[in-house]
Amino acid sequence: MSTPFPFTAVVGQDDLRLALLLNAVSPAVGGVLVRGEKGTAKSTAVRALSALLPEVDVVSGCRFSCDPGSPDPGCPDGPHEAGAGAPRPARMVELPVGASEDRLVGALDIERALAEGVKAFEPGLLADAHRGILYVDEVNLLHDHLVDLLLDAAAMGASYVEREGVSVRHAARFLLVGTMNPEEGELRPQLLDRFGLTVEVAASREPDQRVEVVRRRLAYDDDPAGFAARWAGEEAAVRARIVAARALLPSVRLGDGALRQIAATCAAFEVDGMRADIVMARTATALAAWAGRTEVLAEDVRQAALLALPHRRRRNPFDAPGLDEDKLDETLEEFGGSAEDEDPDPDGPGGGGGQPTPDSGPQGGDTSARPEAGEGGEPQASGSAEQSAVRAAEPFRTKALSVPGIGQGAAGRRSRARTEHGRTTGSRRPRGTLTKLHLAATVQAAAPHQRARGRSGPGLLVRRDDLRQAVREGRESNLVLFVVDASGSMAARQRMGAVKGAVLSLLLDAYQRRDKVGLVTFRGSAAEVALPPTSSVDAAAARLESLPTGGRTPLAAGLLKAHEVLRVERLRDAARRPLLVVVTDGRATGGPEPLPLASRAAGLFAAGGVASVVVDCESGPVRLGLAGKLAGELGGTAVTLDELRADSIAGLVKDVVKDVQRRAA
Repeated sequence: MSTPFPFTAVVGQDDLRLALLLNAVSPAVGGVLVRGEKGTAKSTAVRALSALLPEVDVVSGCRFSCDPGSPDPGCPDGPHEAGAGAPRPARMVELPVGASEDRLVGALDIERALAEGVKAFEPGLLADAHRGILYVDEVNLLHDHLVDLLLDAAAMGASYVEREGVSVRHAARFLLVGTMNPEEGELRPQLLDRFGLTVEVAASREPDQRVEVVRRRLAYDDDPAGFAARWAGEEAAVRARIVAARALLPSVRLGDGALRQIAATCAAFEVDGMRADIVMARTATALAAWAGRTEVLAEDVRQAALLALPHRRRRNPFDAPGLDEDKLDETLEEFGGSAEDEDPDPDGPGGGGGQPTPDSGPQGGDTSARPEAGEGGEPQASGSAEQSAVRAAEPFRTKALSVPGIGQGAAGRRSRARTEHGRTTGSRRPRGTLTKLHLAATVQAAAPHQRARGRSGPGLLVRRDDLRQAVREGRESNLVLFVVDASGSMAARQRMGAVKGAVLSLLLDAYQRRDKVGLVTFRGSAAEVALPPTSSVDAAAARLESLPTGGRTPLAAGLLKAHEVLRVERLRDAARRPLLVVVTDGRATGGPEPLPLASRAAGLFAAGGVASVVVDCESGPVRLGLAGKLAGELGGTAVTLDELRADSIAGLVKDVVKDVQRRAA
């Protein structure tokens, strides 16, 4: 839309607005990651912020927005003479989820570089965002290598593009804002740490506030220009306050007392590394400047901690982000003896004028496990009717499971695949734009034609038909669909705890390998999709934890339900290959001919070539071997709970035997 929704007209979301404004005051804070459910004004607030940023002076005609007062000496469009420039509004550049690497960092024309000796560079989104805002919606759905490039540029303030010995560097300093819905999957902890601040947002549960949200949105949709005009005064006041805070920022003093509180807080919450301390210091300084003060107070340190630490204290992917505010207050009080004890400034951060206030930290949304009703089915000798949920045993590192063959799915860390990144395995003629040159193959293709092209001296004349694209092999992510037996035969408490621990371990492995996961359970008389395929491993772990057990074992129903889930997912994403993980002891009861029916259901996966693993949960001195038989019918392999461990004795013995056999062959 040509007229953005006014920033000051956003209802509530005080922490979100404050975090954005602090980054506008001091871009060195390092950006904002906004986490929350859909429909909570995340994108609206970010887009509205760009209208508040002061105009920037740029060198006329420079595609990289160089500052005329101090132009970048290495600018690809330079060199520029220092002097007057032309003002323009600060930009907000949006990075789409499906963007390519060339779209993000820019495209270097390798064909012209080789054939004509011309270094032709087309700037990407990082260049467009220089001295403005780079907004990444659904940042958790971006490919890992794009997130790495993005955050490296944000940290270094520059972007580097290198292709086959030809390189380009340009300045890329921007306010980085990412938004994400945690239900769609988490960012890796090391990537979370690269965002300066994080904010949790949720829709208000207060009817009056919800009414005001709807009223303002309808008024804006009816007349965007008129609605914006009514908020022009508030917008101008905030814009002026940003300019004043930027001017005051260099004069703000961060005393030893405040620094001690910052260090003690980061240590108390066991935050890894030193980035959190630095971000807290910058944030506290920006808070003081935003309040119009030249001294950092304890209240600034507290607010900085609430914004800078929640996403850094996650110890594993199943930890919910957040901060214990009682512990925070105790730490600040204990180490506040030498800190400044001034009264809070009534005109401090967010004080008055409807501006954001720092009186509350990010609040996590309520997450409650969905209750599951018991299903029908008669109890059997190996287990009673439905039993309460059993806690999972401690997770462990699992053996690597993969899909055989070579795929072409989304980048990840599980199975072999043709990718843009990885080791070079061959070459081919380019299909479209050349991205990764295979130099040896190009030279080999051009060499036989040098005499015909009139080339008799040293050097090589390369034409477009000679160019060869490198074929690379890396790793892809997969869809790991868990089919978990929750019947009475699995219901012994110690046994089910071990089973849940094994599945939790596999979920952790899936998180690290960037897979999508789904969960199908079966017990009683039917099977259900406990969790449709998703990138949120957290959600799968929560459903697993609350899983009850009991009743008969409808194995065939579980397999058929899983087959239907995979059929639908194949229509949605044909490139993502599935890995079926069936967790069961292999028994089948209930209905006519339960074992033959389960055998026929398993044959569907074998016929479709679906990679399968059966985690054999059978225990006791007498074993029927049904899980192994099921694995054979699926066309997959079977592993016991002990063999699933990466460091298990049985696993090591198997590996040694295989290695000896391979060497003898």
